[in-house]
Amino acid sequence: MADKFKNFIGGEWVEPSSGEYFENRNPARWSELIGLWPRSGQDDVDRAVAAAKAAFPAWARTPAPDRGNILRRVGDLLSERKEEIATAATREMGKVLTETRGDVQEGIDTAYYAGVEGRRLFGKTVPSELSNKWAMTYRRSIGVCGLITPFNFPLAIPTWKMFPALVCGNTVVIKPGEDVPHTVQLLVEILEEAGIPRGVVNLVHGEGATGAAIVNHPDVSAISFTGSTDTGSIIGRACGESHKRLSLEMGGKNAQIVMADGDLDLALEGVLWGAFGTTGQRCTATSRLLLHDSIHDEFIERLVEKAKGLKLGYGVEDGVDVGPLINERARDKVEKYIEIGRSEARLVLGGGRATGDGVDDGWFIEPTIFVDVKPGSRLATEEIFGPVLSVIRFQEADEAFRINNEVKYGLSSSVYTRDVNLSFRAMQDLANGITYVNAPTIGAEAHLPFGGVKQTGNGHREGGWEVYEFYSETKVCYVDYSGKLQRAQIDNYGGSPY
Repeated sequence: MADKFKNFIGGEWVEPSSGEYFENRNPARWSELIGLWPRSGQDDVDRAVAAAKAAFPAWARTPAPDRGNILRRVGDLLSERKEEIATAATREMGKVLTETRGDVQEGIDTAYYAGVEGRRLFGKTVPSELSNKWAMTYRRSIGVCGLITPFNFPLAIPTWKMFPALVCGNTVVIKPGEDVPHTVQLLVEILEEAGIPRGVVNLVHGEGATGAAIVNHPDVSAISFTGSTDTGSIIGRACGESHKRLSLEMGGKNAQIVMADGDLDLALEGVLWGAFGTTGQRCTATSRLLLHDSIHDEFIERLVEKAKGLKLGYGVEDGVDVGPLINERARDKVEKYIEIGRSEARLVLGGGRATGDGVDDGWFIEPTIFVDVKPGSRLATEEIFGPVLSVIRFQEADEAFRINNEVKYGLSSSVYTRDVNLSFRAMQDLANGITYVNAPTIGAEAHLPFGGVKQTGNGHREGGWEVYEFYSETKVCYVDYSGKLQRAQIDNYGGSPY
């Protein structure tokens, strides 16, 4: 009999009102059932939002440094349980243990960063244009925040959203990706142990309908969503109609550009990690490789040889480089794009389901490389979210920059070159939220803003200092101690602009 897990609402672990559950299985060993999680409905979301709403006034009045101290304790507990959580994340998500350890470490870093930011929620004090009057701003809590997170970073992304929201004095209702409910379950257990007050953090498991119930709830003041651009558009319309604050982090079609003078050994390591790490299931994954014509053939020969050596399997086992895709739908989608690629370009590696010991019971696809990909083609412009690399040849830097910028996404880019002038041109001209020089398209750090332009996002950023602006509102305060009525823009100029 599989274990049944519960929601966390108002400080209590509770069963779903419907009594219904969904399965969570190991994508590397699909016959292995991890457990059953609540298929939550409107009633469960209503209860969670009500608990968060009731807890909000007291939590918002709690001094921000004290809120930060709880998150520092969370960071300590995550550190103590790092290996346990990483193993659980690999079991339900599939990426190799080295990567899930990094995922947990990012959560630890985010906790400690958030703890410090509890002492740094700066406002501004500025001169008033009137005598004996004080003018200032401060950061004010918003209310209940709904957090909807994806499968690919089962610990890091929930912490990116939750910890800044909490430090800013908000309460939260979180729905993790239905493919990875266990990792967030462990995170919430740690928050409970760290002393988070009842109702401040609420966990509601479920599928798409559960997320929709959170988005549409009238008592949820802000939504943060990471996922597909199509779903983000639906959420954007709903939040626009109800005037909710919204942060979207969506798709990517990221390019690594290798110039003729680039360090080819370094670029080779970068593209192998960027394209096939996390089985290509990152919004920052290297989906396109742009190679200067003069080094194209040599680089492809070396890349194919290296990629052939990647070992597929269950990520907790030694020596495994690439795990499975998350589920059957994901594999079907990647296979569809491989068929599209066969009609648009030339396949030089992979192109099918992986078979053999250790992979027959999971959703494994061979690392796949296409060359002679044409700019503007589907393979060159559409997000695949799998271990498929599209290689495009170019002649000069301006052409590479133009190819990079032609897609509807704008998350990450990278350029390998020894030319410092070209490096700065790339940082200026590549239409992305993130550009790396001599590094792959993946590798964001917790203390810097994360996000993109165009259809990758809606202007807000996760991580770093900017996310604290999303989870708080600026309030302007004036104190007039003149003892008389003063009319700004009138009395100070005597009715004249001069």
